[in-house]
Amino acid sequence: MSLIDKHLQDFLDDLLPKTEGELGLLQEKSYKENVPIIPNDVVRLMSVLLSIKKPKKILEIGCAVGFSSSLMSSFLQEGGTVTTIERYPVMIEKAKQNIKNLGLEDKINLIEGDANEVLKNLDGKYDVIFMDAGKGQYINILKDVYRLLEVGGIIIADDILQNGDVAKPKEEIVKRQRTIHYRLNDFLKEITQNKALETSILTIGDGVAICYKKEKMEGIDI
Repeated sequence: MSLIDKHLQDFLDDLLPKTEGELGLLQEKSYKENVPIIPNDVVRLMSVLLSIKKPKKILEIGCAVGFSSSLMSSFLQEGGTVTTIERYPVMIEKAKQNIKNLGLEDKINLIEGDANEVLKNLDGKYDVIFMDAGKGQYINILKDVYRLLEVGGIIIADDILQNGDVAKPKEEIVKRQRTIHYRLNDFLKEITQNKALETSILTIGDGVAICYKKEKMEGIDI
C-alpha cells in the first residue's frame, strides 16, 4: 500500500525505469504472485544509494525469493559479497533456485535460520545492512545490526510505517497489531534519536529508513 496519492504513485510508477533482464523478469513475476519483495520505487532508491556507496560487503536480513539480494549484488565492488538470512523453507528453496538461475552463487551467501540467532554469531563488518524481515523484530536485532555495521556504513530498513499506523494512538490499533505497533515506534525513536546516526525516514513504499553510521557506538563497537 502506497502512503502517497494514487495518481502521483501511478505517475511515478510509469516514470521510473524498470529493472531489466532476467532480474526484471523475476521482479515482475514476484509482483504478479504477490511475493513480498521491495516495490519499484524502493528498488530505484537502493540503486542510487548503492551506486554512491559502492559496497564491498552487504548484509541482508530477510531474503524472501532472492530478488533484493540479487539486485544489490550488481552494485558490489569486485570480489564483494552479499550475505543474506532467511528462515522460511519455502522462501529458501525459491531463493536458492533464483540465485542459481541468475548465476550469482559466487556473490550471494544464503544463511538459513532465524535472524535473531544468526546475527549473534556473525562477526566482521558490513558496509550496508538491509533490514527486510519481520517488522516486530527490528528493535530486537538492532543492537547486532549496530555492531556489524562499519562506521561510514548505511542501514536501509524497509516497511517501517505500518501503512501509516505507526502515527496513530495505540487505542486505534487492533489488538493483534499492537505489539508490532509498539516495537516499530521503539525502533523509529531509537534510530532517529541515536547520536551516532544520521537518519532520514522516507514515505516511499510502506516507509523506508536510511541511517548513516557516523561514529563508533559506545559499548557496541569493539
